[in-house]
Amino acid sequence: MTQQTPPQLTDDGRQLALTLGEGHHRLDALWLRERLPDAETLDPQTGQRLIEAAELPLDLILTQAEIQDERLVVAFSDGHRGSITIDELEDAVRCQRSDDNASRVYWDSTLATPPQASFKQALESDPALLDLLDQLHRFGFVRVTDVPVSEDGMQPLIDRIGPLRRTNWGGIADVKSVANAYDLTMTQRGLEPHTDNPYRDPIPGYIWLHCLTNAADGGDSTLVDGFEAARRLRQQDPDAFACLTEVTPRFRYHDETTRLESEGPLIELDARGEVTRVRYSNRTERIDLMDSALLRRYYAARKAFYQLIRSSELTLELKLSPGEMLIMDNYRLLHGRTAFQLEGGVRHLRQGYVDRDSTASRRLLLKDRLKPAHDSEAGTADNLPRTTQGASV
Repeated sequence: MTQQTPPQLTDDGRQLALTLGEGHHRLDALWLRERLPDAETLDPQTGQRLIEAAELPLDLILTQAEIQDERLVVAFSDGHRGSITIDELEDAVRCQRSDDNASRVYWDSTLATPPQASFKQALESDPALLDLLDQLHRFGFVRVTDVPVSEDGMQPLIDRIGPLRRTNWGGIADVKSVANAYDLTMTQRGLEPHTDNPYRDPIPGYIWLHCLTNAADGGDSTLVDGFEAARRLRQQDPDAFACLTEVTPRFRYHDETTRLESEGPLIELDARGEVTRVRYSNRTERIDLMDSALLRRYYAARKAFYQLIRSSELTLELKLSPGEMLIMDNYRLLHGRTAFQLEGGVRHLRQGYVDRDSTASRRLLLKDRLKPAHDSEAGTADNLPRTTQGASV
């Protein structure tokens, strides 16, 4: 929708008041000047800024503004003239991150239909791949079927999305019980809910867990929506929530060849106060010695969060079959497993990591390329199952 009223210069030209869509906005002169899409300001090929924005005069004002053929045409006190389409302005003033996050679905153990996608279809079809990535974004995980039962069976789909993240353990690594295990993952014990590798910088974005055999007695995967757990903690115990956003424990992994250490809060917020990441790794967390009152407050807050993520009310349990895999958002999802016994058979999974930037890039590119078809099916997202009494943001 185009503007409804002519643009008006306000604050002695420092701002421009106009209507975009259904909203009324005041746009600062400097903000407009540095993002004009003309060849002098932005490179036509890359879209990157050519001018040094920090060198623009701080007292820059608008001297003229009018609408011509669905474009805002403006002139500035430094003599520059340019224009930008109304559509581009509407996109610019819309908070894309907030809109994107609005599609997320928070869930608990009552999730009736876990998100699922076909490996073969996602490998061969861009719309199917976009559907997989959309589900991963909305729910924080997706169960993928039809994966080749081979050691590198998931690699072709990884290649469709982004490079495999290599660590000190290599690329795609085995997850099975071994003698002299270097990590508790390689034992038969059950694993508490946790996020992977909070001692790395950057922390791996997405976990890919591929099942080759799972005939052991036990060994079910457990999943918890960390964002839903944080939401409930914020609602039930605001002080505990605040504490876990403020205190930053350390996390570390040491072995004969590796020293990995990082730090961060168990619940991380973005600039708008929304939960953007959770960390939880009992095996690797180390809290610094600090004021006794703060330390005790932290321990009580951590316990409250732990009780939520361990609760049957929030835990979804499923068992992977050969040829299935889970892709999990390691910034959002806490995962674990039940203990297993080898007498019942072999349990062999393969695990790899893919970072967030390449995953997000692939989803957004496909969304742009397939926009007409994707928009026509947008209503399906509104009809997805919404658990926790429709709690979603």
